[in-house]
Amino acid sequence: MRPKLIAWLLFLSLLFSISRSAQSQGGRRPIDGTVAPTDSDESRVKLEGDMAKRANLARQAALKADTEKLLKLSGELRDYVDRSNENILSLDVVKKAEEIEKLAHSVKEKMKGPN
Repeated sequence: MRPKLIAWLLFLSLLFSISRSAQSQGGRRPIDGTVAPTDSDESRVKLEGDMAKRANLARQAALKADTEKLLKLSGELRDYVDRSNENILSLDVVKKAEEIEKLAHSVKEKMKGPN
């Protein structure tokens, strides 16, 4: 009976040491020795991905609004040019052209995306 008791004690102590070792490593260390990401790392990565998606959607909405405004401004510029003649260049035409230029530059930068 004594050898069985010793065998059981050895088995339990081995089992206990293995479970303690797994707990101290968080049960997340792969066999190759690399450290696996924790739940907080995975949550952070997911949150960053969601934030990037939202930022891209907002950028896309801003691009759409800006291109609509460009279309409207170019129509207004065409109307101003049609109303002017070869001897008179309206100040409104110059201002409208500058406004279009600035907006077009802004659209171009937004299309490049975040740096």
